[in-house]
Amino acid sequence: MAQKPSIPKGTRDFSPAEVAKRNYIISIMRTHFENFGYQPIETPSFENSDTLMGKYGDEGDRLIFKILNSGDYLDGISADDLQIKNYKQLTPKISEKALRYDLTVPFARYVVQHQSEMEFPFKRYQIQPVWRADRPQKGRFREFYQCDADVVGSTSLWQEVELVQLYDSVFTALGLDGVTIKINNRKILSGIAEVIGASDKLIDFTVALDKLDKIGEEGVKNEMLEKGISDVAIQKVQPLFSFSGSIEEKLAKLSTLLSKSEEGKKGIAELHFICENAIKLGLQKSILDLDVTLARGLNYYTGAIFEVAPPNSVSMGSIGGGGRYDDLTGIFGLKDMSGVGISFGLDRIYLVLEELNLFPQTVSIATKVLFLNFGESQTFDAMKAITLLRNQNIKAEMYPDNAKIDKQFKHAERRGIPFVVKEIVGSSFMVKDIQTGEQMQLNSEELIHKLSD
Repeated sequence: MAQKPSIPKGTRDFSPAEVAKRNYIISIMRTHFENFGYQPIETPSFENSDTLMGKYGDEGDRLIFKILNSGDYLDGISADDLQIKNYKQLTPKISEKALRYDLTVPFARYVVQHQSEMEFPFKRYQIQPVWRADRPQKGRFREFYQCDADVVGSTSLWQEVELVQLYDSVFTALGLDGVTIKINNRKILSGIAEVIGASDKLIDFTVALDKLDKIGEEGVKNEMLEKGISDVAIQKVQPLFSFSGSIEEKLAKLSTLLSKSEEGKKGIAELHFICENAIKLGLQKSILDLDVTLARGLNYYTGAIFEVAPPNSVSMGSIGGGGRYDDLTGIFGLKDMSGVGISFGLDRIYLVLEELNLFPQTVSIATKVLFLNFGESQTFDAMKAITLLRNQNIKAEMYPDNAKIDKQFKHAERRGIPFVVKEIVGSSFMVKDIQTGEQMQLNSEELIHKLSD
């Protein structure tokens, strides 16, 4: 007996209706990316391991899918190597490539390799799948699409202001009201670590803080203690767990807390500029909020950090995120190339739109009209009419087999095809609206008009 087929956990098949909805989201993103001046690029699905490893912190490195070398990947591996059972030592010897974890590091590599061909500042968008060996759960998959927009070669904070507008523009076009664009700054986090005496534990501090919404205050404190951050330092950071008020009020509190940290004060000034101008320019449907616990565990952010939360009525993790990276390309030999970018989580956005019933009904309609097959006497006339409709960008097709009429009608119903041409008499078409049952006799011009509505 043949084994029942399956797919790996954390991956999915997509039906025609699901693909249509995903393409709807992507088309809106593309439109707004290009309206803001971003140009499309693509990079390979896998990179050299040394391109990716060490760029996302220890947690990120563990989630990178490694690709075994071709052929006998154990060739040249000694018995001692196998006995050690240290994956950090063994993995580089049997795996030289890995699936990309995100689109930002490959983009940095792209910039360095193609810098002589590019005009800076360079604005790019990229919509491609990425892979993470994460534990699958609602809204979290091992294979998923990222939709990124980045600009490199500019330190201007107007870029951050524009990215806030871009988020708002896309989510407004998708009909998502009440999305919260959270913002923070890594300089503020560095300043907090400095004033509590935990500068040497900055990464551990930010990684733990970033988990506040997942494991709660006590969970964060316990993780900080486990990472060697003192109880005294944790007490000093206590106000962060209940930080409230308007953006201006939060910035005022931070100014007091970070009065002795030059790095922290820089972060406050940057946030003030971004938030003030984004609010003055106006947001359509989104809410901008300062979240001092927002850390994002990625090592490469150096300035502003973004994370987008769906409307409160939806129980879902972040649907977007990003930030400023002052020297990401430096890891590939190109120094002083500042960049900033954001990412949209396509899969989670899809789930949010589905839950809120925000997909337009027309998105799922593929074929607009099905011509029934009555045998050779009418098939040529049917195909002639179908060709005319297709030339008018109307999706039309003929049932391919001369089957029972009832079967052909049921085929149209199951596929959600709204109209059926039952009969062709001379230059007239007998058309039935599947949903209402209405029947009408139309000429070619009237048929085109009816199906174009």
